Amino acid sequence: MRAKVINFLVIAIFLFMALNILNLEIIQGKKFKNLSNQNCIRLIPQEGSRGRILDRRNNVIVDNSLSYNVMVSSYGNNGIDKTLMAAAKILNADYKGLKDAFRNRYVASFMPTTIAKNIDVKKAIALEELKPDLDNIMIQAYPLRRYPYGRLACHALGYLNEIDLWRLTKLANYGYKTKDIVGFGGVEEKYDYLLRQEAGGLSVEVEHRGRLVSVLGFKPPRNGKDIQLTIDLKIQKIAEDNLQGRTGSVILMDPYSGEIMALVNNPNFDPSAFVKKTDSSITDLFDDPDGPFINRVITGVYPAGSVFKLVVAAAALETGKINSSTSFYCPGSMHIGKQEFSCWDTHDQENLTGAIANSCNVFFYRAGLLVGAQTIYDYAVKFGFAHSTAIDLPYEAAGFVPSPLLRKLYKFKNWFDGDTANLAIGQGEVLVTPIQIIRMMTVFANKGTLVTPYIVKSVDGQDIAGIKRRAVKLPLKESTINYIRRGLRGVVIDPKGTASSLSGLSVSVAGKTGTAQVFRGAPHGWFAGFFPYQAPRFVICVLLEHGGSGHAASVVAKQIIESMVQEGLI
Repeated sequence: MRAKVINFLVIAIFLFMALNILNLEIIQGKKFKNLSNQNCIRLIPQEGSRGRILDRRNNVIVDNSLSYNVMVSSYGNNGIDKTLMAAAKILNADYKGLKDAFRNRYVASFMPTTIAKNIDVKKAIALEELKPDLDNIMIQAYPLRRYPYGRLACHALGYLNEIDLWRLTKLANYGYKTKDIVGFGGVEEKYDYLLRQEAGGLSVEVEHRGRLVSVLGFKPPRNGKDIQLTIDLKIQKIAEDNLQGRTGSVILMDPYSGEIMALVNNPNFDPSAFVKKTDSSITDLFDDPDGPFINRVITGVYPAGSVFKLVVAAAALETGKINSSTSFYCPGSMHIGKQEFSCWDTHDQENLTGAIANSCNVFFYRAGLLVGAQTIYDYAVKFGFAHSTAIDLPYEAAGFVPSPLLRKLYKFKNWFDGDTANLAIGQGEVLVTPIQIIRMMTVFANKGTLVTPYIVKSVDGQDIAGIKRRAVKLPLKESTINYIRRGLRGVVIDPKGTASSLSGLSVSVAGKTGTAQVFRGAPHGWFAGFFPYQAPRFVICVLLEHGGSGHAASVVAKQIIESMVQEGLI
């Protein structure tokens, strides 16, 4: 009897256990599986701040302001639809739009999904107050790029935008991924790897109700490095104000170190347009035929015009084809072969100093023919033309200087004396950038050294300028430099000098104008020079696209220098 009772009890127990297993696995299996899935690890991302950008005086040009993103999770007691409807009311947003945003950005069940970005602080607080009832909503503080000076120095800075396919292809091996925000142009792109922040976050365990059980780990976000530029915001603003309403560029540089004090292009753009993400404003910028994104200082290539005559002067003096006593008669034009080559005026008998001051074409036609085209090309290369300057900004153009050898090798064409004449005055196929022109002018300002321009001075307070100070001492005689310098001073102080408008300034200036003929429209106007003359502190280059003449460019230079004097910057 006892054995039967025991057997019955055993069978009953096993039957009870079987029924419970059936209930747990079959009847309520889906419910408990969902609860189990919710009792897991959740990753809560936290963003660091992108590095700031400062000018040489430690004025903050670019920093970050705090913005707020709304994120929702599939965890918690509330359904996604209920949460999205509540959020839509506070955000004054369309429920369907938020639901589409959730679907499009959804990655995985354990990852919060961003449904709205850059909301104001009042809405962020209102959403936080919903959290007792909506436990699957999260407000994430997020640093957003801020430009306190608006458009100022925008081409030097660049802007931020979502990574494109071309950059993603190049940078995928360096940890970049789809939808990352990266630099486009300027310092933002060139030094993105330094400015770039690294995300961190919390690894937490949550239970089936979506409530926190424990913090498993924390990886602090890493802020990007601060970068200090060589730019002086006061000089930058003066240069930008005086270029307003004109198309072109202005550069000011230290003639000894190569530090860029101002880098100006017009038209320009507002980098904050890419933060505000107003589609119409961004589209208008890209559709603008004047090219507001073009950094004309380093990527614009133009005929050099008469500023190139300094290369010919140096080549002629160094090779002994002319000397300080050499002069040529200028009747206003000369014949080379069957073609007449004109000068812009009649200069009568002219030596080199006068020819530089008055920009006499006939003198340089004759000097160029004596020197020869290939030698002119060789000296142009010594002065940094036909190659990039290695400035620490992206997309620099190399320009082009023709030569008989290059033409023979690549075009299978002959070179003629008329080609040499055009080369001698910076016309024909010569193409240069403003940064190359100002670099050439530093040789005469600092008496013989070709410097490397640069724009980043330090990173996180560590001076890196020494790395940038690569300079080449050109093999030029002191007499050659001094003779050309006197000609450059004559451009300003000679009553007939092409930049005589600068003679009335309280600071002594030397320089060279250039009027570069183009196929269509008015000529481009150049002025490149340095000041003060005896002990130069600045080199300046002004380019006016279709500005009409070098005189117009010299007037802009005068206005900039006058303003610098008034501000006590010289």
